[in-house]
Amino acid sequence: MVSCKARKKVITPIAPITTTISSPEVTNTVKIPTTPPDLTYLKNQLVIIKSHQVNFNTFSGRAGTKLDVNGNSNDVTLNIRISHDKKIWVSVTALLGIEVARALITPDSIKIINKLQGLYLKKPFSYIYQYASRQVNYKTIESLLVGNAMPEILTENTTIRSDMGNMSLTGNLQDLVYSLILGTNLRVTQFNLSNVAAGQALLVNNSSFIQASNRLVPSQIDILSTIGDKKIQANLRYNKVEFDQQLDFPFNIPERYAPAD
Repeated sequence: MVSCKARKKVITPIAPITTTISSPEVTNTVKIPTTPPDLTYLKNQLVIIKSHQVNFNTFSGRAGTKLDVNGNSNDVTLNIRISHDKKIWVSVTALLGIEVARALITPDSIKIINKLQGLYLKKPFSYIYQYASRQVNYKTIESLLVGNAMPEILTENTTIRSDMGNMSLTGNLQDLVYSLILGTNLRVTQFNLSNVAAGQALLVNNSSFIQASNRLVPSQIDILSTIGDKKIQANLRYNKVEFDQQLDFPFNIPERYAPAD
C-alpha cells in the first residue's frame, strides 16, 4: 500500500554535459548544455534511462478516475491489475463500490462486459485504433499505467538533449512526431505523440511521484487520446499501488449477456 507520506527515494539527477567557450573579447568562462553527436553517448544515455524504468512481474493499483469517452464523463474507481507483457485487467466501480464494468486487454484482444446493461464486447486489439493511432500497442498501454516510457522510442533513432536537470527525447515514430520529457529522477513527466494532419494525438502528464515497493511511480496520470472526432480522456489518481503480488484476473461473460453494437 502506498501513502503520500512515504519517504521518497532520492535519485541523483544526471547533470547536463557542458562545454567551455572562450574568445579574446570574453574574460569569463561560459558553459552551455550540449548533446554530443557520437553514438556512444546516445547508447550510454539510453542505458541509464532504461535502468530507471519500472520493472515488475505484476502490478495492482486503485485509482480514483475521471473518465471521459466522447464527451460522456463519469467519476469512477479503476482497480487495475497487470501481468507484465501478458494482460491488463480493469474493474470499474461507481458509487457505493458497485462494479459497473470489467475489461481484459491482451496483446491480441480487448474484452469488455457492461454489467449495467448486460452487454459484452469481444474485439481484436486493433479495435483500440478507433481512439488511438496504430503506433499504440499493448506495451504502450501497460507503460502508461505505471509511468514508463513507450519502449519504441528508447532507441538509437531518438535525439537526446539535457537542460536544467531535465532530459528530452524527440524524434519520429513512423508518421508520428514524439516528444518525451524526463524529470531529474529520470522518470517520465510528459509525453506527446502526434500527427496534426491526421488529427491524431496522445498526450500524457505524470506528476506527484511516490515510492511503492522501492519503485518510483506517478500517483497522478493524465491521459488524452484523440483520433479525428473521437476522444478518450482519463485522469487517474492512484491511492494504492503494489508490485509483484500474487493476483487473480477473473473474467467471464455470462450467457445471458448480449453482444454490444
